[in-house]
Amino acid sequence: MNYYHIWCNLNGQKSDLEFVRAFREWMNYLQERDLIAGYRITRKKLGLAPNDLGEFHLIIEVRDLTQLDRAFNRAATRDGEVEPLHAAVYSAVKDLRFALYRDFPDPVRALEEETPESHASSE
Repeated sequence: MNYYHIWCNLNGQKSDLEFVRAFREWMNYLQERDLIAGYRITRKKLGLAPNDLGEFHLIIEVRDLTQLDRAFNRAATRDGEVEPLHAAVYSAVKDLRFALYRDFPDPVRALEEETPESHASSE
């Protein structure tokens, strides 16, 4: 599984609950069309995170980069069905930070018996 992380703050145009509702609607739309595998929305608790990561942490799960590319391509159409859902999310946020992570080891990485040589070559 691959995880597309987004950290952000709200820009004050929507309440926190309106933002969460809009994000869920957009993610559900993508998930119903098999463009993402899942998602999660979290919020900083007790201020325990670096300030530059923002108040909200959004995690979008995709099976592979092909699925992520399909989701990006769907958003890029900006057609009458997509644009209101996408705009309700991106117009509400600021201070965005992004990252892409994967499960490790993943199916691409063959598991091998660790030897000093194999460990040194992966550093």
